[in-house]
Amino acid sequence: MRKFLFQGLLRSPLTEPAPALDEAAVAELAGALEKASRRRLGRSLAIREVDAGSCNGCELEIHALGNAFYDLERFGLRFVASPRHADVLLVTGPVTKNMHEALERTYAATPDPKWVVAVGDCAFDGGVFAGGYACVGAVSEVIPVDLHIRGCPPEPIALLKGLITLVQN
Repeated sequence: MRKFLFQGLLRSPLTEPAPALDEAAVAELAGALEKASRRRLGRSLAIREVDAGSCNGCELEIHALGNAFYDLERFGLRFVASPRHADVLLVTGPVTKNMHEALERTYAATPDPKWVVAVGDCAFDGGVFAGGYACVGAVSEVIPVDLHIRGCPPEPIALLKGLITLVQN
C-alpha cells in the first residue's frame, strides 16, 4: 500500500489540458443569447436539464456551461432546479420506460411559453440505445421538441449556439 502511495505522490496528475477557449466568441454568443431572451421573455432565460436515460456524456457538456470557462451565470442565464421556474427544458438521452412518465410530468409542470431542446444524438433518434428493451425512443416521440442539437456529445459552444437559435426564432 505504501508503494502505491509514494508512486501517486511522485507522478504528475493524469489530467487533460484545459480546452482552448476564444473568450471573445463565447462573450459574443452569450451576449446575443441574453439580448434575445430579454427581448422575447422580458427577462433572463431559465433552463431545466432533464436526463431521460442517457450515458451522461451530454450532461457533462451541459454542466460545462456553468464552469469557470463558460460561466453562463455572468450573462443572466441560469439553471433552475424546478420545471415550474423554467423556460427551456434541455432533455438528454433516449427516453427510457422508467423516465417516460416523469418526462411528461416535467413538461406539463413547465409554464408556457416553454421550449424543449433535445440534446445529443440519443435524444434525436435513440442513438446507440435505439431498439433496446428499456428504450421508448426519441424525445420527440414523448413530448414536442422545438430544437435538436446533434452531437455525441455536443460541445458547449454548440449548445450555446442552439439556445441562441431557439430564442431568436
